[in-house]
Amino acid sequence: MLDHVIREWGGHEDFWVYGYGSLIWRPDFDFAERRPARVHGWHRALKMWSRVNRGTPQNPGLVFGLLSGGSCRGMVFRIPKADALETLGRLWLREMPTGVYDPRWLDCVTPGGTVRALAFTLSRRSPNFTGELSDARYREIFSSAVGRYGSSLDYAQQTLQELRRHAIHDAALARLVRLAADELAAGADGGTAAMRLYNRASSNSDQDLS
Repeated sequence: MLDHVIREWGGHEDFWVYGYGSLIWRPDFDFAERRPARVHGWHRALKMWSRVNRGTPQNPGLVFGLLSGGSCRGMVFRIPKADALETLGRLWLREMPTGVYDPRWLDCVTPGGTVRALAFTLSRRSPNFTGELSDARYREIFSSAVGRYGSSLDYAQQTLQELRRHAIHDAALARLVRLAADELAAGADGGTAAMRLYNRASSNSDQDLS
C-alpha cells in the first residue's frame, strides 16, 4: 500500500496529509504549512479497535477512523517533496503497523483553496471497525484500555482539546468524554478527577457534528 501511495503521489510536488485525530495534536513530522480543512463524504468516528497504540490484543482500545458519510473538519499538512519519502515512512510505521487503514487521496477544502491530501480511512467491512458500541462499553474501554502511546481516554480527551483549540466543535466526541467523566465520578476519587475532566470537556458549546 505504501508503494501504491508513493506512485500515486508521483514525487513531482509537495505532499499533503489530512489529520482528523491525533495527527492534529501530535503529527511527529516537520511540515512547511498547516491549514484548517474540511472533507465531504467522510466523518470522524471513535469506532476503530486499537490493539497496539491505545490498547492491547487482550484489551483493545479505541482510535478514530474516517468513515464514509457526512463531513469532517480537521487539518492538512504540507510536506516539502524533498522530505516526503522519509516522512511517509515514519508516518506508515505510526499509522499502519498492522495495515488497518485504507489510505485514500481526498479533496480537502481549505481557506487557501482545495488540496489533494492523503487520509487514513476506515472501511465498515474491516475487522477493526467496532460497529455500534453502547455507552457502557465506551465507559469500560475508557476505564481500562492502554497501549504503547497511552490510554484511549487520554487519546479522546487530547483530541477534543486540540479540536477546540482550532475552533472545531465535535459534539459526538464531547459526549463520549462526558461518559468517561461519569465513570470517574462513580469511582473512589469522590468525583474530583471527573469534575476536572468534565469542566475541560464542557468549556465550549458543541454545535458541529463533524
